[in-house]
Amino acid sequence: MVGFRPADVPPSAAVKFVGAGTAACIADLLTFPLDTAKIQGEARGSAATWSGSAVKYRGVFGTIATMVRTEGPLSLYSGLVAGLQRQMSFASVRIGLYDSVKQFYTKGSDHVGIWSRLLAGSTTGALAVAIAQPTDVVKVRFQAQARSLGRARRYCSTVDAYRTIAKEEGICGLWKGTAPNIARNAIVNCTELVTYDFIKDMLLSSTPLTDNLPCHFASAFGAGLCTTVIASPVDVVKTRYMNSAVGQYSSVLNCAAAMMTNEGPRAFYKGFIPSFLRLGSWNVVMFVTYEQLKRAMMAANHSCKAYL
Repeated sequence: MVGFRPADVPPSAAVKFVGAGTAACIADLLTFPLDTAKIQGEARGSAATWSGSAVKYRGVFGTIATMVRTEGPLSLYSGLVAGLQRQMSFASVRIGLYDSVKQFYTKGSDHVGIWSRLLAGSTTGALAVAIAQPTDVVKVRFQAQARSLGRARRYCSTVDAYRTIAKEEGICGLWKGTAPNIARNAIVNCTELVTYDFIKDMLLSSTPLTDNLPCHFASAFGAGLCTTVIASPVDVVKTRYMNSAVGQYSSVLNCAAAMMTNEGPRAFYKGFIPSFLRLGSWNVVMFVTYEQLKRAMMAANHSCKAYL
């Protein structure tokens, strides 16, 4: 732990921006196989439905084991480059700018209400999607590729994926699923950041915990659980729609309606356990790393100034 209290040296907006993107990349590196298994399972389940073939996986760990056995360990990190590109452009905006936007809406007031937090979360979440949507499309497409289904891989590299999607589907294809992604990330951002804020404030004011690792861990775990419960339905529809064949669904609502008609309401919580494993662990790693990176960068900046 860095040896000074966070209040001693408030982190700048630039520190938060860079720290959020870096922390999100570290969280992605550690939890990417869980994300791949979730999307791969959804893709194979859909493929089985279209082709009538049997599904060859059982649960998140069964999917991981099957992928390692049939495609090799590196298959768990398919789309990692696009994933890291996404986090650096996406998390930097939605998380790194959250406090600055929150202060803008409250006009610098020390009292921050629930509506200001929700509005700030929605704003940075929507802005992040507008900027980083192509990286999300490429990441989902890469993770959904399944060699074990007997089909050749559609994309051989991240650059090839961007080029192929733009060529076959037009530039708009890179922004496919933007509407559900904005809806999802408004929900995720609000739930994730506001819940983390509130749990952290409650722990600091009502328990002996200080603004340190145990407090960050507990707050992040609670944020991950709440986010999974609230965001899973939108996340499932977003993944299904973004990975669908051209013309399969006429709209996001048509995709959701088809899921309800063909698979029932439980389809919207398909993959809940892997989603929680992924979001819960991702939130813990990201928030704990983010808090420490902010302190470390401010300490390094302070040391440089003192040296000069």
